[in-house]
Amino acid sequence: MTRLLGIDLGRRRIGIAVSDEAGGSARPLATIARGRNVEQDAAVLSRLAAEQHAGELVVGLPLTLGGRLGTQADETTAWADRIRTLTGLPVSLRDERLTTARAGERIGPARRGRAGGPPSAERRRARSARLDREAATLILQAEIDARRAATS
Repeated sequence: MTRLLGIDLGRRRIGIAVSDEAGGSARPLATIARGRNVEQDAAVLSRLAAEQHAGELVVGLPLTLGGRLGTQADETTAWADRIRTLTGLPVSLRDERLTTARAGERIGPARRGRAGGPPSAERRRARSARLDREAATLILQAEIDARRAATS
């Protein structure tokens, strides 16, 4: 099985996960800033795919809660198509409904700042980046599990 990169595409950041060599499980890899254009995103993803020996990208598709395509899903599909063209890598789309909420449950509540106040901007950014990686991991694990079930 080829190694996979899972992608949680956000407006400002991209969470990335990677499958293990056996293709049985996913783990968080990185959170990167979204480029000014898709060409910048493609360059970074190509580099990460090469470093991780990944042969395919799995992009989270933000369907509505009713399972329909909306504006955000259309934008993600267009981005994924462009990434496919620019990187030359196969790109699959995977339903990502509620992955960010589930990722938040996995990492737990936000920690308070000093003296019990709200968390600092730096702490909020770090938590957001971790949420993006965890969401990418959930997206990728769902794809791995679906592929395993299809071959069983």
